Amino acid sequence: MQIKLSTVNFDADKKLVDFVENKVNKLEKFFEGIISSEVILTLDRSKSKGTDNKEAKIILDVPGAELFADKIAKTFEESVDLAIEAIEKQIKKFKEKKKE
Repeated sequence: MQIKLSTVNFDADKKLVDFVENKVNKLEKFFEGIISSEVILTLDRSKSKGTDNKEAKIILDVPGAELFADKIAKTFEESVDLAIEAIEKQIKKFKEKKKE
């Protein structure tokens, strides 16, 4: 699966990039038909430090649909984890609808 990672208002270090790629690649165990994914990490500088100012958006391109999750948390790792959980639920619903 092709993963496109974009960052807004900051530069991601290798550790964060590897974390995101690892998490997104694990989605293939739920659905092997994922065509591509896009992850957009945004740092909202207008909010003070220590608040929920790190946003993760995940867009999955699957045959016949596009799945999307957008979560905000105090760390990028936490926001990515929350977005991955939301996408997993969407994948399960998508697969059930496809079976019908």
